[in-house]
Amino acid sequence: MTVPISPSLLDVYDALLLDLDGTLMHGGVPIPHAADGVRTARERGALIGFITNNASRTPDAVVAHLAEVGVQAEAHEVATSPQIAVQLLAQHVEEGVTVLVVGAESLASEVAGAGFTPVFRDSEDVAAVIQGFSPTLGWADLAEGCYALRRGVPWVATNTDATLPTERGMAPGNGSLVHTLVHATGRTPLVAGKPQPEMFALAAEKLGARRPLVVGDRLDTDIEGGNRAGMDTLLVLTGVDGIAEAVHAEPLLRPTWILPDLSTLTAPAPRPLVQGDSARCGASGARWDGEDIVLTGQSADPRALHAALALIAQRHEEARFGGAVREESGTVIAPPAEAPAP
Repeated sequence: MTVPISPSLLDVYDALLLDLDGTLMHGGVPIPHAADGVRTARERGALIGFITNNASRTPDAVVAHLAEVGVQAEAHEVATSPQIAVQLLAQHVEEGVTVLVVGAESLASEVAGAGFTPVFRDSEDVAAVIQGFSPTLGWADLAEGCYALRRGVPWVATNTDATLPTERGMAPGNGSLVHTLVHATGRTPLVAGKPQPEMFALAAEKLGARRPLVVGDRLDTDIEGGNRAGMDTLLVLTGVDGIAEAVHAEPLLRPTWILPDLSTLTAPAPRPLVQGDSARCGASGARWDGEDIVLTGQSADPRALHAALALIAQRHEEARFGGAVREESGTVIAPPAEAPAP
């Protein structure tokens, strides 16, 4: 009798849509197993896409940066928030108008390529503002944006990530810089990048993917955006968010899968089977214990977490799970969630 082998993630999905910072690298430092994971996926026939909110790099620059951390990529595989941002601009202003760029030269190049006239200093000719991350952005640049925004022109932000992972730790991201102008003007921008679903739809369309898997390290950008785009999501524990954040997340931010990194993409990944108050996923599982969840079997196996996520999704389809997750030995994997502030 032949025992059926559970399919791996690379058997189930035809493409991986990969976040960069925190998933493949920290600044210029490669994340262990990331390059090998991407290489293995390619060898198994998966399509590969790279999705970045970082507006300081063109697709060609992204390819060059990935090469530095050992990841092969081509420019057509890269989807950036500036690509979506200029599409948003086109919905609110006429082609050819002058657009103030609060960001890097690469963002200005994207603006020019879409048929607009980019400038870095405000004037009465400025018909819109586009803002994206630049590591050299300063007060003078933000002031130019403030002058234009106070006249009421349209404002598009490439993304609103509060932080940016670097090789030295977490640094302020574009969202922190955007918030400066929100505070100064009382206005709110249109947002182009993750977690908006258009980023993921663009990436899948460019690849011709039919069943993509979104892979990232942040719940509020990668996972939320993938979920909003109707795609399954994988949280890797190499960046911003961990197990506790994932199991206690709002339903829209809850991942389909959790893995420590990209080293086990070829491992069996059966769908959890929920029966009553318990769920099984291969040799591992989870069960309800009051309002808490206990991991059973091989509790260190990521499949135990997949079973726990399945239980949470069934009982808390429209609300957060607030209990603890622990092993049968009593070891706490995720403490109870703190009550939200009134």
